Amino acid sequence: MTAEAAIDASSTIGVLGGTGEQGRGLAKRLARAGHSLVLGSRDSERAVAAAKVLQPTRGRLPIVGASNGDAAARGEVVIVALPYEGHREMLISLAAELVGKVIVDCVNPMKFERGRPSMVDVPEGSAAEQAASVLPNSTIVSAFHDVSAKLLLGSARSVRTDVLVCGDDEEANALVCSLAGQIRGMRGVDVGPLRLSSVLESLTLVLIGVNRRYKTHAGVRITGV
Repeated sequence: MTAEAAIDASSTIGVLGGTGEQGRGLAKRLARAGHSLVLGSRDSERAVAAAKVLQPTRGRLPIVGASNGDAAARGEVVIVALPYEGHREMLISLAAELVGKVIVDCVNPMKFERGRPSMVDVPEGSAAEQAASVLPNSTIVSAFHDVSAKLLLGSARSVRTDVLVCGDDEEANALVCSLAGQIRGMRGVDVGPLRLSSVLESLTLVLIGVNRRYKTHAGVRITGV
């Protein structure tokens, strides 16, 4: 599947860890853009329940719940929204299902101590680079770290923010930028190679600080592009 084909046609998108706020929020917005979503979870019944909650009162969004394995197998593009603690092991276990696919990693390797967030040291440099190390037959793109899950799940029709995207495959980066642009109010911005993912992941710390100080759900806008 070429990036252009994936962009032009409605695709099935799998979400690993799809019952978390980020996974559910992205699923909701991408379903509104016309894609079919498979929410994955270690507990498939929990995923089915989460998918039902996302359905509007009138009409239905194309979102279903399943196991993480089913989401990996059925998704033409797969979003990784897992907790960092289980990130490496889960991806290793699903490597066969993810062969040849574009994997969008939005994991932020963080921890909270006494309410204060800090980054977790990742031996590979970042969560996305860790994904690349254990999924050599998949194409990894790092994106959606700077998007508020609260806004994604909220009632606003538009989520006004830029999505910073990095990866080592230009076609895959373009695909993810296009996916971001299909969400009302968003724009995808390709910022370069996958090695920059550590910067994107740590940017979340800055946004948390802004959100706490100004009691908002801040995003990022890139000017001059």
